[in-house]
Amino acid sequence: MCRMEDFGPLVSAEWLADNLDAVKLFDSRSYLDGRSAPDAFVEGHLPGAVFVSLDDDLSAPPSQPGGRHPFPTPAAFASAMGRLGYAGAKPAVIYDDVGGGMAARLWFMLTLLDIPAAILDGGMHAWRGELESGAVTPTPAVFDEDPWPTDRLISADQIAARIKADGVVIDARNSSRYVGKPNRIDPRFGHVPGAINLAWEDNIDDFTGLMLSVDDLRHRYVEVLEGSETGQRPAAYCGSGVTACHDLLALTMIGVEADLYVGSWSEWGADETRPVESDVVDD
Repeated sequence: MCRMEDFGPLVSAEWLADNLDAVKLFDSRSYLDGRSAPDAFVEGHLPGAVFVSLDDDLSAPPSQPGGRHPFPTPAAFASAMGRLGYAGAKPAVIYDDVGGGMAARLWFMLTLLDIPAAILDGGMHAWRGELESGAVTPTPAVFDEDPWPTDRLISADQIAARIKADGVVIDARNSSRYVGKPNRIDPRFGHVPGAINLAWEDNIDDFTGLMLSVDDLRHRYVEVLEGSETGQRPAAYCGSGVTACHDLLALTMIGVEADLYVGSWSEWGADETRPVESDVVDD
């Protein structure tokens, strides 16, 4: 039986093993290195899971403005969830194989719609049970179409306004991309002027692969906590509005509600009219 008092925003592998039948389980693996996430799912996945595609199910087509992974329309998202056999009645548990960096996107989307959702702490690496293999064809369901709460999904102009008003804006990318070292992903190199760097990977304990404790997260996000005392919600961005949701997860764990700049650097960096700050010193 699913004990809701124990549920979310993280669940342990032990909790999931005891409650597999009471939740809808999503495999949200996604790769930038050429590997096929659908093939990886077929090769092996947690029992009862369905594969959810970042590009096809959780995003609209890339655009400018919009970035690499714009939010889908409510109709498109409802259609995707229904095709995956999810009506929103059961709590959802989402996992990946990178500590939640990919899983956090669907977690945030469902949370925005007031649907109970959680991330498997430690992802596939924490699972001690057997895996299943083979393709999965879900039985279609009807997922209600509800609008996204626009106050939680903010634009480039709103990011600029928050920076101007001394609000807290978090860049969740790794420090190399933040400081502006050339890479194969970003359209320009650097960060939104005034943004602070809190890389999502550093929310994860290097030794256990699990999320940091609440106390450690409070220490890590102390600057955000102090900035939140002004009454203005912080905002987060990353490369394309995916891994920034992991920082939103961390903030949720310490009691801070924050907003997502969905277009993120893939939108901001591609717009030559937007300022860029770089900490790289030319030789």
